[in-house]
Amino acid sequence: MSTRTEHVKYYALAVLLPLLVLAGVTYGVGELILAWPTGEAGVSRALAADRTPLWNTLTDFGSSLSDTPYIVALTAIAAIAFRLAYGRWRESVFLIVAVWSQSLVFLAVTEVVGRHRPPVEHLDPAPPTSSFPSGHVSAAVAFYCGFALVLSTHLRNRALQVLVWVLGIAAPLAVAFSRLYRGMHFLTDITWGLLLGVVCVVVAARAILHRREGRAVARDSRPRVRPGAQSSMTP
Repeated sequence: MSTRTEHVKYYALAVLLPLLVLAGVTYGVGELILAWPTGEAGVSRALAADRTPLWNTLTDFGSSLSDTPYIVALTAIAAIAFRLAYGRWRESVFLIVAVWSQSLVFLAVTEVVGRHRPPVEHLDPAPPTSSFPSGHVSAAVAFYCGFALVLSTHLRNRALQVLVWVLGIAAPLAVAFSRLYRGMHFLTDITWGLLLGVVCVVVAARAILHRREGRAVARDSRPRVRPGAQSSMTP
């Protein structure tokens, strides 16, 4: 089997297959939510009733952290920065795969499920996609947590690692609350968006970051035999 064929087979099993399963599970969960009312409208109404100008402004910023143009631009900038900083494409490809894989799953499922948005005033323009799952939230997890994962693997200072992960986790949570507060999603929409983003980061990390590191370690750990050592040990 050629090297190219092996690579295609590997990525089909390590990336494509898990994403197909994830899309199927996401679709199934969406259909279950539609079939079994969850009573989440009460949460949306309660948040809408307690809106204030301050929180309206804060959540407008929070929601914008994951607007599609920003995520696309930030992913491109980060990919270029990683390539220049580390002199290789591994981290860049990982981040691109993590971000775009969640987007593909989201787009494949959202229109099929077709869930209506919460029955409250929407503070943002409603995109043509349905409410389930939250693409804003899944994109936020994929980018900010993926970015944090790359940085933390190259940092040796524990305090900086913790800081990077605190920011990487805080951003998606801010997006999730903002989308819920602003009447754009139900609670289950943002919950599944979080799970969708996490799974895509894990899949991309296992397929790209961890696999290549493991192969490098395996090569480096092979015992090295000095020239002539084998012949000297032969009876």
